[in-house]
Amino acid sequence: MTAITSTDHASYAELSSLTRERLMRASTASLHTLLFKRGLRNTFIQNAVQMNSKETHMVGQAFTLRYIPAREDIDTVAAFRDPKHPQRLAVETVPAGHVMVSDCRQDASAASAGSILLTRLEYRQCAGFVSDAGIRDSAAAAAMNLPIFCAKPSAPTNLTKHHAVELQVPIGCGGVPVFPGDVLVGDADGVMVVPLELADEIAEEASQMEDFEDYVLEKVRTGTPVIGLYPPTDEARAEFERHMAAKQQ
Repeated sequence: MTAITSTDHASYAELSSLTRERLMRASTASLHTLLFKRGLRNTFIQNAVQMNSKETHMVGQAFTLRYIPAREDIDTVAAFRDPKHPQRLAVETVPAGHVMVSDCRQDASAASAGSILLTRLEYRQCAGFVSDAGIRDSAAAAAMNLPIFCAKPSAPTNLTKHHAVELQVPIGCGGVPVFPGDVLVGDADGVMVVPLELADEIAEEASQMEDFEDYVLEKVRTGTPVIGLYPPTDEARAEFERHMAAKQQ
């Protein structure tokens, strides 16, 4: 088994605090729209749903773990005794503020983590856990503060289906390419992958978009028709800008 340690995360830029703050306010729906406008269509991780019992928002850079199909003669319980086992190594080396994201080939018939490993990630201030497989101990996971997104609860240990092979390499999670350092944003709708090189401009535009959509909701709740408001005419846009200027006074 070959593993790349978390020291390799220095090869990509760190997310700025301003961009992180802006993305914490952005919905995955808004982010998808903004990426779609740039021609990026495949950015929403399929079948990775929020497992937390309370609504949570996740923002963090990807720390990746790749699996291949398990093989019965080597994927035994004894495999976890190896201190270099990539799954165990990932849990112990993912940098604080990063999201551990697992490529399990969209096979949710076995778990990709359980409450013990997830608790360790929470203690180490990981920003979240994302997998296109299942998780076990789902009731305990639901009570955690760590944002957790996966396909479904799944009792079988990962060794029955998943063989961990390497860290910090490009992966596919839920059918979406994820590169180490990419920005993952999760909310009640699921998880978006924002390419790191676009994160700053997307975050800035998303902040403006959220302001506008909040304004639109206020107008719609008081009876304003959607046509001409969303998307806005020049007149509606000018009215919004006057509204924002008045709020800042």
